[in-house]
Amino acid sequence: MSPTIDTKTPAVHHDLPTPDPESPTRTRQPYKLSTLCVAVENPSMKDQYGSSSVPIYQSATFKGVGNEYDYSRSGNPTRSHLEHHIAKISSAARAFAVSSGMAALDVILRLLRPGDEIIAGDDLYGGTNRLLTFIRTHVGVTVHHVDTTDPNAVIPFIHPTKTAMVLLESPTNPLLKIADLALISKEVKERAPNAIVVVDNTMMSPYLQRPLEHGADIVYDSATKYLSGHHDLMAGMITCNRDDLAKQIAFTINSVGNALTPIDCFLLLRGVKTMAVRMDRQQATSQLVATYLHSLGFKVHYPGLPDHPGREIHQRISDGNGAVLSFETGDKELSEKIVGSTRLWGISVSFGCVNSLISMPCVMSHASIDPAIRAARGLPEDLIRLCVGIEDSSDLLDDLEHALVDAGDIALSAQQNKYVRVPPGHVALNKAVEQLAIGSSNSRGVEHEWFVSAPGKVILFGEHAVVHGVTAIAASVDLRCYGLTTPRNDGKLSAHFNDINDFQAEWDIESLPWGASAPLGHHERHPEDLDQQLIEAIHAGPLRELGPDKDQARNAALAFLYMYIKLTNAERPSVHFDVRATLPVGAGLGSSASFSTCAATALLLLSHRVTLPSIPPPISAEHLHLSHHGRHALEKHNAEEANRWAFIAEKILHGNPSGVDNSVAVFGGALTYNRPGFGKPSGMESIQGFGSLRFLLTNSKVPRDTKKLVAGVGLMKQEQPEVVGSILDSIENISAQAKRSLADSTEFGRENLLRDLSVMISENHKHLVSLGVSHPSLEIIREKTAAPPYNLSTKLTGAGGGGCAVTLIPDDFSDTSMKDLLSELTECGFDPYLTSVGGSGLGILSPYPEHRNTSAKDIHPGQVTPPETPDEPNTSDPRDSIKASFETKSLLELTGWAQNLGKWLYV
Repeated sequence: MSPTIDTKTPAVHHDLPTPDPESPTRTRQPYKLSTLCVAVENPSMKDQYGSSSVPIYQSATFKGVGNEYDYSRSGNPTRSHLEHHIAKISSAARAFAVSSGMAALDVILRLLRPGDEIIAGDDLYGGTNRLLTFIRTHVGVTVHHVDTTDPNAVIPFIHPTKTAMVLLESPTNPLLKIADLALISKEVKERAPNAIVVVDNTMMSPYLQRPLEHGADIVYDSATKYLSGHHDLMAGMITCNRDDLAKQIAFTINSVGNALTPIDCFLLLRGVKTMAVRMDRQQATSQLVATYLHSLGFKVHYPGLPDHPGREIHQRISDGNGAVLSFETGDKELSEKIVGSTRLWGISVSFGCVNSLISMPCVMSHASIDPAIRAARGLPEDLIRLCVGIEDSSDLLDDLEHALVDAGDIALSAQQNKYVRVPPGHVALNKAVEQLAIGSSNSRGVEHEWFVSAPGKVILFGEHAVVHGVTAIAASVDLRCYGLTTPRNDGKLSAHFNDINDFQAEWDIESLPWGASAPLGHHERHPEDLDQQLIEAIHAGPLRELGPDKDQARNAALAFLYMYIKLTNAERPSVHFDVRATLPVGAGLGSSASFSTCAATALLLLSHRVTLPSIPPPISAEHLHLSHHGRHALEKHNAEEANRWAFIAEKILHGNPSGVDNSVAVFGGALTYNRPGFGKPSGMESIQGFGSLRFLLTNSKVPRDTKKLVAGVGLMKQEQPEVVGSILDSIENISAQAKRSLADSTEFGRENLLRDLSVMISENHKHLVSLGVSHPSLEIIREKTAAPPYNLSTKLTGAGGGGCAVTLIPDDFSDTSMKDLLSELTECGFDPYLTSVGGSGLGILSPYPEHRNTSAKDIHPGQVTPPETPDEPNTSDPRDSIKASFETKSLLELTGWAQNLGKWLYV
């Protein structure tokens, strides 16, 4: 039988049935709304067992003929409980639960027909704008966007017969504009009796505002927000009091099948029970935050402020001010710094949950709106939206204050003994002054050292196949290259590449071929093509004495000198550049890219083309610009600039690099890569949620010819296209599965992830063997690691034919077994490195004295540390030269020593 459609309109349930009076002289008062939120009872649907919580009727069908329920698309008891409850607290006759707030709007807009006109606000949610644009383009509905804060601006667009719907928000998202719902509803009813007044009430929820009481015909909420309150489900609610509209809405929901599932109905019912206590807490904190920002001089949008436009109207139609506010800084870049500097406020779209969130609407929730339209509607690009949660208000205010300080937007006033707003024109000036104080190089004078590091990379899946359009997955390894610039200030430039033929050289700065290169402006980007004239001049000048036996050193020095001349033409700093690595060179682990990243970053710092977070005097070291992962963070534009120049160096070293290696070296983590030209989207994509994994990297120490190996696979594909095509398809499937598993590792489970990766590693290696790119040394490594008691999965990485093998190490692999395995591999003549994959990218040692570890001084053998003398405070600068220690530390000591120097800023 076909599903029944319940279109009956039950009686309005605004209040719970109250008990009889206790005495003839004492009557009961109706329950308050906060009580109604908690009480879910439905008098017409008593549970047979008297459960205190509404059961989940997780059933698609119901037995019997002609009963109230037969098919859950049409009706479900759990959903009926929810809909009754929402109707009760919304002053509604009917309520409908659907899969999301946008699904609710979609159902409502299906009431329109071609030729209809709709009047909508000019400050609407981005998704609402997107859907309105769609129906205007494809359904033939005319949409008028007007300023609904002024009822007189609405009236001219009301047509007696053409206006079919008026869509309102109050307060709006994100500017918190107030619309007089009662007055506009009255004007619309008088001028266009058949028009439907629809209100998006998501910003308020039924707890604070019930638009049906003020003349609206239909109200909808994204129940994902305040009704649920925990961001653990998606849902939408529609309420109305008109029987004709209820029947059409019920028909549409039953027809398209977007009603809310029983389990989500249960979760939403549970969330509504705590809505009152949540929103009371959120509103109280929102008022404190808005008042604080307003006192600093920001333009703040929040109905709780005395000067908010339309506040009197809002107080008349609402029971509270809500928990969303926004403010303007006057500078988009400054706003980005503030958002990125918070720790407790999570950067995310949406609002209404127990956790506090921060966002920039123009680059997030409202990014789909054309910038010109945003400007025309008065939506500032620098706007920051705050969605307040239930955390302690003092913690939220403290975190926000630190973010404002770190971004340079407020500073401590000695006269007032409090933080005050930095005038907008002075923020950039303050940053410039900081740059003069840190690393200033006037007439080649350099005041202190810059210490940088970058990771290597490993191809986890898809090597060789990537050349033929298959997706490759690459990740950073916790073996790093370190670069140190030390002041010379004697008119000389020198370099020492410890791991590249132990190359050492010194050049007179004025003798470098400056005339062969056109200088780049401070904000000018390098052209796509290399400057061949400069390359030839460097070969013929400073590198002319390097013979063919020093090709690696020659290329590395060429990349360094090329960037030095291009980047520092104005400053020409006199420094020594020292490079060391715990990463094996030439083993296919991205050593050249990590070198390129270190060299590029050091030179960008010397030329003041990247900036670091500042620490105004009153802020302690622990409050340095922190990322949301609790690590010291480099701003995005700095990382992108470093990546661009690292790619320039890679082009000098390799001719036509993919950009994968330098991107991993800069950004860390893991990414996927597809080459262009194979009929599918190309480029790189970060794998979000990638967790660190332990790997054993074993260097076979066998040289390999990458070009020859790649050419061999290409020839095999020409000769056996079906065989090779099948192998490539299999590798593509492995990469796709690995990407899904790595991205969903938290949900997937660590144990399941490691098990599946182990299988995929073994399969991927077998396919690479079939392509003929393995080597006997790599097979020995694989056999050693796969044999009992180790039972590990190993594959070649990179080009193969030698180079490195990677072995996945389970979390429960014992230290004893690891020691034995390392010993076996070493006895075979291999160099094993136990490391982690997926960690941090580019790092810069903080130059601030507050961040240097003054206890990290070297203790030489036989030295006894004297006791500290309280009367003789340590006056030495903790930034004293680290060059001597850097050059003498063993590879085993290097990483630990570097980390112990102080706080590092990571991408």
